[in-house]
Amino acid sequence: MDNNNEELKPAESPEKQPKSASTFFSDVREIAESTIITVFVIVLIFTYLLHPVNVVGSSMVPTLNDSDKVFMSTVVGEYSYGDIVIIENDASYLKEPLTGQLYEASSGQLNERIIKRVIACGGQVIDIDFETGQVSVDGKVLDEPYINEITRNNDGAFQYPLEIPEGYYFVMGDNRNHSSDSRNQLVGLIKKEQIYGKAVMRYSPFSEFKIL
Repeated sequence: MDNNNEELKPAESPEKQPKSASTFFSDVREIAESTIITVFVIVLIFTYLLHPVNVVGSSMVPTLNDSDKVFMSTVVGEYSYGDIVIIENDASYLKEPLTGQLYEASSGQLNERIIKRVIACGGQVIDIDFETGQVSVDGKVLDEPYINEITRNNDGAFQYPLEIPEGYYFVMGDNRNHSSDSRNQLVGLIKKEQIYGKAVMRYSPFSEFKIL
């Protein structure tokens, strides 16, 4: 019986076929479409949802510091206790001490945008004990871990307890004794239409990134 010694050649892998021009252009089109959609979504977010805001001053220490940068959302239905809001302080709303009638102060406003925290809303009653530093809303003393120090300064805008009219807000800075806010006649009560939006996150400095 003859032995046929045959050399076995390793199987050769088929050569890769070069991509056709149509496949190449299809890939390019998909990448371009994805990029355009991504850019469009980013533009929408920063046009309608988030706006960058620079913090100026120390009235919100320790929550926010001078030169911090935050994103503000304008898509907010109602504002409530604890919200940090950006306000156009182009008017201050005060109450007549005797009649309790609300009026718009015609001059003396800070006339600038300010950032403060909502403490009481329309329909609520706020009381501030400047001896103990306690702030109460509807008879309940607030737990305020965000403040820099207890509330001692009474800038004379109102007599307390104070009922907040519907559609208005009482706001204060977290740095209570170094903040011009609703306690001050230059700020007074804040009308809802004066609020640009709500601060939702601090993005700079990045090391202190925080959801607000």
